[in-house]
Amino acid sequence: MSLLASFTVIGGTSSESLARKIASRLRSKYIGCELRVFPDGESKLTLKAKPSGKIIVVHSVYPPVDTNLVRALALVSQARRYSSQVSAVIPYMGYARQDREFLPSEVVTMSLVAKLFKAAGARKIVVVDIHSMIALKHFTIPAKNVSAIEELVKHFKKSSLKDPLVVSPDMGGIKRAKNFASLLGVDYIALEKHRDRKTGEVSIKSSEHREVRGRDLILVDDMISTGGSIVKAAEFLKKQKCGRIYASCTHALLIGDAEKRIRKAGVTKIISTNTIPGRTSIIDVSPVIVKAIS
Repeated sequence: MSLLASFTVIGGTSSESLARKIASRLRSKYIGCELRVFPDGESKLTLKAKPSGKIIVVHSVYPPVDTNLVRALALVSQARRYSSQVSAVIPYMGYARQDREFLPSEVVTMSLVAKLFKAAGARKIVVVDIHSMIALKHFTIPAKNVSAIEELVKHFKKSSLKDPLVVSPDMGGIKRAKNFASLLGVDYIALEKHRDRKTGEVSIKSSEHREVRGRDLILVDDMISTGGSIVKAAEFLKKQKCGRIYASCTHALLIGDAEKRIRKAGVTKIISTNTIPGRTSIIDVSPVIVKAIS
C-alpha cells in the first residue's frame, strides 16, 4: 500500500472540486459532506463516511466568510474525533487582511481565527498565497503558505502575448510581480497606488509609463475583491496606449459586479485559481498543495 494512501481527504462545501483533485493526486480516500442550512441560517454538516489515518480537511474561507469559517472549524473538529493528525488546508484564508491594528482600537481578527483552528483540533495549516505573512505568524501550530505563481505563469507561457510586461497595481505587490516576471522571463513595473484607510477609495499616483505602449500587460495581484485596484490600474494603463490587459490573481473573490467593471475598464480576461471556484478559476493549485502536504 502506498504511504500516501494513509491520508483521508475531507472536502468541505466550499472546496469540493479542489479537495477531490487533492485526494486523487495523493491516491487517497475522499469523503464529502452533506449540508443542511436551517431557516435561521445555521449550518449542519454530516460526513458521508468515517475518515481514518491522517486527515486533511479542505475548505476555503471565502464569502460568506463567517459561514465558511464556522463550517471549516466544524469539519476540523469532527475530523479530530477520528484522528490526532488533522491538517487544515484553507486555500483562501478569510480575515488575513485583519492581521494588525491599522487604526486605534481595531480588532486583530486574524489572531482569533488562528486560535480557533488550533482549538478545533488542527495540528497543521496550509494556505495558498495568504494576503500577509504577518497573518500566518498568528498561528502557534505549524502553518505553511504555498504559492500559486508558478501554476499561473505556466498558463501565460502558453499564451500568445505581444512583448508582455508584468504590472503590479501597487508598490506592495512589487515582490510578487518581480517573481512572476522572473519565472515568465519578462520585465515588470509597479504602479503607485493610494487607498484611503477610512473610505477605501483607490487612486493611482503614478506619472506616465511610456514603456507599456503597444505591449500586452499582465496585472498581477494575490486577490481581486471588489476590483477597485484593478479597475483604476487598467484605466490608467489604457491611457498609456498599452495593448491587451490580462488580470491574473490567485483568489478571485469578484464581489458584486466586480468582474463586469473590470472588463469595462479594458481588461481582456481574468485568470485565477480554484482556491475560489468560479468562471475565472481555470488554474488548478492541487499540485502545489499536495507538494506541501506530502
